[in-house]
Amino acid sequence: MHEISEPIIEFRGVSKAFGSNLILDKMDLKIYRGESVVVLGPSGTGKSTILRLVAGLLAPDAGEIYIGGQKRGLLEEGEDALGVRMVFQQAALFDSLTVEENVGFALMRNSRLPAQRIKELVREKLATVGMEDAAGRLPAELSGGMRKRVSFARAILTDPDDPADKPEILLYDEPTAGLDPMTSTVVEDVIRQLHSPDGCSTYMIVTHQESTIQRTAQRLIFMYKGKVQWDGKRDDAFVSDNPYLRQFFEASIEGPVPVAS
Repeated sequence: MHEISEPIIEFRGVSKAFGSNLILDKMDLKIYRGESVVVLGPSGTGKSTILRLVAGLLAPDAGEIYIGGQKRGLLEEGEDALGVRMVFQQAALFDSLTVEENVGFALMRNSRLPAQRIKELVREKLATVGMEDAAGRLPAELSGGMRKRVSFARAILTDPDDPADKPEILLYDEPTAGLDPMTSTVVEDVIRQLHSPDGCSTYMIVTHQESTIQRTAQRLIFMYKGKVQWDGKRDDAFVSDNPYLRQFFEASIEGPVPVAS
């Protein structure tokens, strides 16, 4: 099926460096519509960089990125996001705004919708992630898991009067980092709920959490030294003899990835 369909995300020989530190090295990658993909790898191997390149928050130094067949560069203010939304690791909420104001901020600033209509749309999205009762609270009054769910609601809020404003790709950077197992389960359930053919059909997650890998991924990509070292189905990863995967899943200090002492 994938051989005859166009990828929704494609990296062609993409390189990215920060100073003298080469993060991505002529990387090729294809992700297809409807896939749920988890990106794995040791710290500093470019996992979050991949998400930021897809979102247009960074531009590649070399190579090309295509989203839905359109070339992606650095996203300028007011430019079409190409159906991509990103959920940041720390939720990135405005401390001085209520939950409702945080979720509706982009529509209040950029759309022509009346305030009451925006409020209704915000309440709908908060209900989707189980946070409708927190609309008037400030971020400081929320737990870590609650803040994550608010950031999900913000990511999926769209302008119904703008046909182009429909996120098809959701990017999650460490969505369950620092959360206890029960809260992680709630967040993972919301991620799965938001993944649908009628909503955000495709998502990429950067995570180290085994429960998040097990419960949200169809496909795993393991990154190291700027390249894809393994790419395949989640269930295949856990029985693979790939030395990178074995070291990662066994939390071993011995293997192809050196561990600083």
